[in-house]
Amino acid sequence: MIRLHDIRYVRLGTRDLEGAVRYATAVLGLEVARKEHGAVYFKSDSRDHTLCYFEGDPRDHTAAFEVDTPEELEHAGAVLERSGYQVAAGKREDAEQRYVRDFLSFIDPSGNRIELVHAPHHSGRRYFPSRDAGVTGFSHIGLRTLDARRDEAFWTGLLSARVSDRIGEAPLLRIDEVHHKIALFPSSFPGVQHINHQVESIDDIMRAWYQLKEWNVPIRFGPGRHPTSGAMFLYFDGPDGMIYEYSTGVRLITAEDEKTYRPRSFPAVPSSFCMWGAKPDIPEFKT
Repeated sequence: MIRLHDIRYVRLGTRDLEGAVRYATAVLGLEVARKEHGAVYFKSDSRDHTLCYFEGDPRDHTAAFEVDTPEELEHAGAVLERSGYQVAAGKREDAEQRYVRDFLSFIDPSGNRIELVHAPHHSGRRYFPSRDAGVTGFSHIGLRTLDARRDEAFWTGLLSARVSDRIGEAPLLRIDEVHHKIALFPSSFPGVQHINHQVESIDDIMRAWYQLKEWNVPIRFGPGRHPTSGAMFLYFDGPDGMIYEYSTGVRLITAEDEKTYRPRSFPAVPSSFCMWGAKPDIPEFKT
């Protein structure tokens, strides 16, 4: 099995790089780490970067996960190839553009591009937000799946993820103590479905709700509270159809909890996404 250490970054193509930069700084509150080679890198915590927008096809999405050692990266490539997946070793110049020592890439069963990276760079300075949004860091993604049961078996069987809960056919997967770092939502096409940043408190979520409404940024879901992870949340529109989420208070499943924890199954109804009564305006969350 391939042991994932953490989620690392998301790379998104865009036809309007300047517009994406304005959004990431003025709306999300991320910090520009650098601009180079037709790409802009953004910080949200102590990592070198957690989001990269680049000039390209808006359907071009990549999600990256970290492994701990060169041996684990080599092992990951061998496991994937034995399982029938085509693995591409990262070129030196591509690794430099990703600010990692080494990486490999492959396409998951639904067509999502995944990168596994070793020795990603950390920043030598703290994250300095472009506005006071309360962001404490990049935390998880939603991925679209064409077959949730098949992809759940892929992520848990090969990539060490564990199911925390399910909403209908959609599994919420953890790779560490955090309730989920990946959520697989049934869809008719692949890609990153939403990107989550943690914020300090419910106060930051409510401030964002008022601020986003003032800026006419469409709110897609919330404020609310997930009955699965316990997190309070707000989902809103981003560039090129991407959905962004702020949340706080996510549940941790500790090593002690692991001894007795069993995934729960929630029906595919709005109350399984929000225990306060908010209704999602997000296709993958609708039933």
